[in-house]
Amino acid sequence: MGRGAAFPLCLCLFVTVVASLDVYKDPSQDVEARIQDLLPRMTLAEKIGQMTQIERTVSDYKVMQDYFIGSVLSGGGSVPEGNTLEAWLDMIDELQAGSLSTRLQIPMIYGIDAVHGHNTVKGATIFPHNVGLGCTRDPNLLKKIGAATALEVRATGIQYAFSPCIATCRDPRWGRCYESYSENTDIVRSLTDIILGLQGEPANRTAGFPFVADSSKVAACAKHYVGDGGTTRGINENNTVIDYEGLVKIHMAPYFDAIAKGVSTVMVSFSSWNGMKMHANKYLVTEVLKKRLNFQGFVISDWEGLDRITIPPFANYTYSILSGISAGIDMVMVPYNFRTFILEITRLVNEGFISMERIDDAVTRILRVKFLMGLFDEPYPDRSYTKYFGAEDHKVLAREAVRRSLVLLKNGKEGDEPLLPLNKSASKIIVAGSHADDIGLQCGGWTMTWQGKSGPITTGTSILQAVKNAVRPSTEVVYEAHPRSGFVKSQGADYAIVVVGEPPYAETHGDNQELTITLGGIPTIQNVCREVKCLVILVSGRPLVVEPYLPLMDAFKGGPVADERRRYQLRPSLPIRVWCEDEYTAGELLTVDPEELIGSFFSYVVGFRLPFEISYCAKEENYSASSSLDSTHPPANPTLI
Repeated sequence: MGRGAAFPLCLCLFVTVVASLDVYKDPSQDVEARIQDLLPRMTLAEKIGQMTQIERTVSDYKVMQDYFIGSVLSGGGSVPEGNTLEAWLDMIDELQAGSLSTRLQIPMIYGIDAVHGHNTVKGATIFPHNVGLGCTRDPNLLKKIGAATALEVRATGIQYAFSPCIATCRDPRWGRCYESYSENTDIVRSLTDIILGLQGEPANRTAGFPFVADSSKVAACAKHYVGDGGTTRGINENNTVIDYEGLVKIHMAPYFDAIAKGVSTVMVSFSSWNGMKMHANKYLVTEVLKKRLNFQGFVISDWEGLDRITIPPFANYTYSILSGISAGIDMVMVPYNFRTFILEITRLVNEGFISMERIDDAVTRILRVKFLMGLFDEPYPDRSYTKYFGAEDHKVLAREAVRRSLVLLKNGKEGDEPLLPLNKSASKIIVAGSHADDIGLQCGGWTMTWQGKSGPITTGTSILQAVKNAVRPSTEVVYEAHPRSGFVKSQGADYAIVVVGEPPYAETHGDNQELTITLGGIPTIQNVCREVKCLVILVSGRPLVVEPYLPLMDAFKGGPVADERRRYQLRPSLPIRVWCEDEYTAGELLTVDPEELIGSFFSYVVGFRLPFEISYCAKEENYSASSSLDSTHPPANPTLI
């Protein structure tokens, strides 16, 4: 072969190599260019697959391959056999391999409810629920918790957390009130900084566009859009009756902040706004969220959210799919009936009921998140992150969060010396109550399982054990869950610690029209506190009736689990609902706007007045309220406990 033939051959080889580098596979290309290169290559089946999220129990390599599934999730408590790091990583490797075996090799994204730490996996660091974190008023603390949670989620190979819930809880009867940071919208807005911990903080934000810094971070999900915390009578999935101005001011405002901070996804609420199901509300999802707020990530349904558009659910699934997709939902948490979903949505597109433009918008948004978070370039789990799972510095952070979420509401009876700080050199202490020696009750719902449960469900320290660890070796600690008064009197104890509260619950199972202390808590308080000086700790996800029993107590703490009792300042303050006895009429409780009763908190029915944002200042021996939402300005003279 002569020299003249060599150049054309080399040129052909060069052109062939360059052409094989598809734009969408090239990490050096702009994200939008990669999307525009990939989208036209996709068939309708591949596009619909991207819009489909299924539960792990109905997924495997073949399902991912055959149906081009875009996302998989774990429902509450759904775990691979053994619930070990290795089991999680192996499962996600297999599912991702199925996705990458398809023609276009589009990776799947795996989601989970990591709502107070990586709460489904045994051994993960468990943080206080949002209602406790709301007491801290500290956005920087929330950012740290988000970063720690992201690392532990990534340690199991998962890339997507259905967190944070940025609902504004206006009625403590709601079973999801503990998932809300506060009844006060400003507090909720400030604590959306957890998104910066989960996803990372973009140096140069493009308004409305999602951001995930690197493989140490996860895609976050602001939920539940919108008004879920304002339903009538606090009934879960009920109707929120409010005008548009009120909806924006109270319930939508936190989404402004979430979007500004680069949140990747938004989950739609089961609830309705003035009678219209949010999953079918095109005005709020498309016109407001996507257009006015310029949200460029993807909108995801809640669990079987499309099914619940009709009453009863699944009464007309074809109609529900049409309504939900037309409203602007991009990814559907099916989660089981995915074959029917795919069949029906395909038919709706082919028959012209759903436009290809709407499908392309949904897929564009899903691909945008996947490209921006680097899934196309690093689709498989990085097993080196297992070292962060349950890390000691995360446990230290969790202890700090617990300390700062505690609220002291009483310290000493009238005319008596304050009970706190407790004497750790006491000769004998009684510890009592259903929640004193039960990790599961301390953690609440969404811990290991959807509803949570009692018992040693994960690693941790019970309050009883924490007491034993803190006192002198010579101090006798007597534990009795539900002691009789005679037993208490016979012990001759210096003081008692009584730990009571609610059972674990989640969502509708937690709706409660009574708000009373359960699990034998009331007789325990009475039997113990009538016989000996007592500190009562309330472990609950919302305010409960305490006023009738408060005179019996020498000291009282409201808030999440208390395993830190000494040395630390009580900085937090109450985040929750305004209730007033005067509003109790005709057997109904009517909520009161906090701004109409500035600085006031009333317990359920009985009219027990405690100021909103209260903390007790023992040195001044009175109740005082912090007027600032800034966590850097705690109440004066906070009690050392």
